[in-house]
Amino acid sequence: MSYVEVPGAKVPIRMWADPATVEGGAMQQLQNVATLPWVRGLAVMPDVHYGKGATVGSVIAMRDAVCPAAVGVDIGCGMSAVKTSLTANDLPGDLSRLRSRIEQAIPVGRGMHRAEVDPKRLYQFPVAGWEDFWARFDGVADAVKFRRERAALQMGTLGSGNHFAEVCLDTDGAVWLMLHSGSRNIGKELAEHHIGVAQKLPHNQGIIDRDLAVFVAQTPQMAAYRNDLFWAQEYAKYNRAIMMALFQEVLRKEFRKARVTFEPVISCHHNYVAEERYEGMDLLVTRKGAIRAGSGDLGIIPGSMGTGSYVVKGLGNAASFNSASHGAGRRMSRSAAKRRFSTRDLEEQTRGVECRKDSGVVDEIPGAYKPIEQVMEQQRDLVEVVAKLKQVVCVKG
Repeated sequence: MSYVEVPGAKVPIRMWADPATVEGGAMQQLQNVATLPWVRGLAVMPDVHYGKGATVGSVIAMRDAVCPAAVGVDIGCGMSAVKTSLTANDLPGDLSRLRSRIEQAIPVGRGMHRAEVDPKRLYQFPVAGWEDFWARFDGVADAVKFRRERAALQMGTLGSGNHFAEVCLDTDGAVWLMLHSGSRNIGKELAEHHIGVAQKLPHNQGIIDRDLAVFVAQTPQMAAYRNDLFWAQEYAKYNRAIMMALFQEVLRKEFRKARVTFEPVISCHHNYVAEERYEGMDLLVTRKGAIRAGSGDLGIIPGSMGTGSYVVKGLGNAASFNSASHGAGRRMSRSAAKRRFSTRDLEEQTRGVECRKDSGVVDEIPGAYKPIEQVMEQQRDLVEVVAKLKQVVCVKG
């Protein structure tokens, strides 16, 4: 489908979702964002749903300003995927051992490494810039300086919630590795710190929702936020890169005889800010639950833990600010999912997938998410499909 423009808004709100299916709270959030004087337009993805301040699944283009809550607290959250030389025929019938090996290599939930991971010892890890990245930690907000050791030990860890690591098969039977994670606790604390700073600034006292507080250009608060934001986005990128290297090492050890090789890793943020130019204006484009889908850009759009995912190539649709959805999107809250579904439902909906099937992940059940096929159908003018993947192993925290 092409987009529908929401009538009556102060700036263009272009929606790739059916407005009739968007919850009232989310629609109000979109209208609220449109009232901010710095906003030049919004693009609403088919996986849109209610969030804190700004909806998840929206792209906000602002001039000379940025809203930290429109980035989200998991700064730099995103996806990585890589195609391997293995095929379905190389996998054993019982995948429980493989899942266990992945869980041993990559700490999940609140877990962390016992010692800092040395990237020089990792398989094909891009070490260039690593020391400079950590040296720049001295320049982030004083409020999080005491988290240096924790941030280092969490580097290369999965987290919980909707974060995952998966072994997948494409439609030709090729094995892929895929994972989803962000900037862990350090990104969260940086985000919360700056949201708190923004909410106290004088120019934000009269806005429609205090969670939409912004930083404006040419101010020390904006400079401080941009510094910490871009550092946290880089942390998230490195976090996924380390996990992917650990993930690849698991497969190399488990399938020594097959001499596993890997194609280049695809990686994309879906909670982040980028400096981009549209209609002759330099804008700060915030994607909260959206990926960049410029012409030829490779991206990853995951479904839920029992359905499947897509590797895509962007079509460069400027109306969407060169963006596409970041996944299937929730259709009910976590608490609602826990009330509605049981572990038996989880077992049924994840049949054929080696994964946790206990009460701790019922809120991640496929039934709590929108159908990924529907989401993909609604953005045919934003991306083209490169590969369709179906998970056979899913690791969650």
